[in-house]
Amino acid sequence: MHLPGLDIVVLGEDFDRASVRYVATWGPKPGSLSDLPALEAIFSLGAGVDHLMGYPGLPDVPIVRVSQDDLTHRMSEYVVMHSLMHLRDQRRFDADQRAKRWEPDRAPPIAAQVRVGVMGFGALGQDAARKLKVMGFDVAGWSRTPKAIEGFEIFSGEAGLERFLARTDILVSLLPLTRETRGILNRDLFKKIARDGRLGGPILINAGRGGSQVEADILACLDDGTLKAATLDVFEVEPLPQESKLWTHPRVSVTPHNSATSDAEMTARYIAQQIRRHEAGEPFQNVVDRARGY
Repeated sequence: MHLPGLDIVVLGEDFDRASVRYVATWGPKPGSLSDLPALEAIFSLGAGVDHLMGYPGLPDVPIVRVSQDDLTHRMSEYVVMHSLMHLRDQRRFDADQRAKRWEPDRAPPIAAQVRVGVMGFGALGQDAARKLKVMGFDVAGWSRTPKAIEGFEIFSGEAGLERFLARTDILVSLLPLTRETRGILNRDLFKKIARDGRLGGPILINAGRGGSQVEADILACLDDGTLKAATLDVFEVEPLPQESKLWTHPRVSVTPHNSATSDAEMTARYIAQQIRRHEAGEPFQNVVDRARGY
């Protein structure tokens, strides 16, 4: 419908592999991207591309990330919602409701008194940061490489990470999964988050990639007070195994990797737009840097 004149085939159907020019995929099976001599581009059906970076024999063609407003807005909604829930201690009030317990307390801090740090300051991180700032939060960002975004203090690299963590009460991770970010959300990092904030302890929100977190460290740090609470949308193994203690931990909120679920229609339109650009002689947008892994 969006690409009249081009035939669309689905893996598993009978088709001429020599005629395939574009592939849209998520988690391709071994061999599925082989023997495609006319291939011109691979589209990742989602914001992340770690499912492709480890693919053996990945064809040497541009890899294009799906980057669309729909996905960005959904992610920002998720980050703002859970930041506000932690600000207002909503999980405690949920428990109070179940116990029919009426325990109002003193006025909680306002957003302006809470420092949010966003790790991963690309399109998703910047949009979430802007919307958190509208709500009044004191927001800063961290990026692997230096960036200058008006209205935000942005820390970068190893040198800036400790200073970034030291001014953070709610740590939001929207990091891509690369060699450098695998397992980065661990005890050593959690110990460096500010402990002088108004929320009673550091809070983690990870809506980036499950491979960036060490779940055993998260659980241990919740139990010993290094972390006060965590909201997790992504996990080391998905679906989250039934035996995982994260399901029932009283200070963990679990969501099923749906913080920014891609809308199929929007994704199809985006890929069609990119193909039309390419066929008109224009460059693809949001091409992955293979050296960086995103």
